[in-house]
Amino acid sequence: MNTELCKQALEKVGNPNVLVNIISRRVRQLNSGGGVGSRPLVADYVTMGAADIALTELVEDKMGYEMLSPIEEPKKAKRKKKKA
Repeated sequence: MNTELCKQALEKVGNPNVLVNIISRRVRQLNSGGGVGSRPLVADYVTMGAADIALTELVEDKMGYEMLSPIEEPKKAKRKKKKA
């Protein structure tokens, strides 16, 4: 895996954990071998591995991602204690 591509992609995403999830999902798509989503979106990919292709696509804005906000849990109502 190309370290320069990793640095550039990390600058775009900001969070290394999110970057790993984005790239691993795209690598799985590229390795699946069928369908429209499995073809590389970059022109010169013959000498690259799947991770480098995914990183290049992210750096060149060929693919995007969306950060979802965390779901807040509703507040639970307090139970009243039974009188004995």
